[in-house]
Amino acid sequence: MAKQKKGEGFHSAAGLIRYFDQEDDKALKINPWFVIGLAIGTAVVVEIARYFY
Repeated sequence: MAKQKKGEGFHSAAGLIRYFDQEDDKALKINPWFVIGLAIGTAVVVEIARYFY
């Protein structure tokens, strides 16, 4: 059987935490209410299309 490397998981997790902990000013920021409104609007359009089809 292959040997397991000890201590490797902590370093990997620490890198991910540091990566996700940083703020990205270039990222697209969407208001959560916009997403909810878009979902409701899409549901209404689908229901209207289903009614007419």
